[in-house]
Amino acid sequence: MRQPTLFLTVGLPGTGKTTAARRIEVEQKALRLTKDEWVKALYGQENPSSAQDVIEGRLIQIGLRVLELGNNVVIDYGLWGRDERSALRHAAADLGAKVEMCYFELTPAEQRSRLDQRLAEASHTTWHMSEEELVGWDASIDVPTPGELDGSEPLDDPPAGFATWEEWRGHRWPPSVS
Repeated sequence: MRQPTLFLTVGLPGTGKTTAARRIEVEQKALRLTKDEWVKALYGQENPSSAQDVIEGRLIQIGLRVLELGNNVVIDYGLWGRDERSALRHAAADLGAKVEMCYFELTPAEQRSRLDQRLAEASHTTWHMSEEELVGWDASIDVPTPGELDGSEPLDDPPAGFATWEEWRGHRWPPSVS
């Protein structure tokens, strides 16, 4: 049996994650799990923050099961926190899967241009994002280190207060909307 791979797309909105995920899906025969597609299907023009973590968590559960079955998976949403990426790297390792992380970045002007173009050409796939949101998100992303990207850095320990990464995943990605 071949070793499955978990592909993680990391980056801010409009940087090319979904385009790359679609390519990976075809080239690597990977199940593509794109959060925005699920949010759009379930909520239309609404984008409730309360649903984000639950949808991400459900997609992660599906993705981990697919890895367990020996198939490739591409997780297509920002994964801005190193703790999120560490938790997924650890889960993949527990299942005997490899991890490939892809980081995407653009200048703020190019990001804004892409987002505006996407909103104009395919508004059914996206939401308006304000300058304030983009600036805040840019300030909150933990940019992956070279060692994190190439897998040479050891996996981090779970954050304080959590005995395992599995416990942290259950907290970060709750099973239902509160």
